[in-house]
Amino acid sequence: MKSFRPKDGSDEPPSDGGCRNAEADFHGERRSNETHASTTDPDAKLYRKGKGKEAKLSFMGHGLMQNRHGLLANAYLTEATGYAERIAALHVIEPFCDRPQAITLGAHKAYDTKDFVKDLRSMKVTHHVAQNVNGRRSAIDGRTTRHPGYEVSLRIRKRIEEAFGWIKMVAGQDKTKFRGRDRVGWAFTFAAAAYDLVRLPKLMAVSS
Repeated sequence: MKSFRPKDGSDEPPSDGGCRNAEADFHGERRSNETHASTTDPDAKLYRKGKGKEAKLSFMGHGLMQNRHGLLANAYLTEATGYAERIAALHVIEPFCDRPQAITLGAHKAYDTKDFVKDLRSMKVTHHVAQNVNGRRSAIDGRTTRHPGYEVSLRIRKRIEEAFGWIKMVAGQDKTKFRGRDRVGWAFTFAAAAYDLVRLPKLMAVSS
């Protein structure tokens, strides 16, 4: 966070008698991605995962999970923004849209927006998105929710957290050692592939 400095260079580097790793107090200072940037990794963005959570310099990793076996079919890394998840979802599902059989996409309620649902329909993807009815009208209606497969998708989609948990804790991507979107993205994709390789022997043992 010491590297997150004003873009106009209006401040001075933290100093403590010439110590390169000096103490710094950011309490009460207004900092945003519009006015500040990291001097060590300009691609990283200040991002808060939820209310009450600490904002950190981050990237966002996205995964597309195959429901039947819980394997990752695609992985993609973006800058950390409020729209990145929905844009990334369209990006990772697009290569599968030319298949002759119908496909579905399960997602949590943050994806319940008119534009996202419209985009999925135009791609001929059935939108198994959790309804967000918290003071608003959901873009998901009875044409989708009446099918038994909708509830199945919402239940199974939560298994994606197993993959993310493994990638963060076992593969060490909770705090990346790399800088720059390209290198961090490579490490994230490599970790996603490793997750599948770890799962495959277990699946083969069950099916044999």
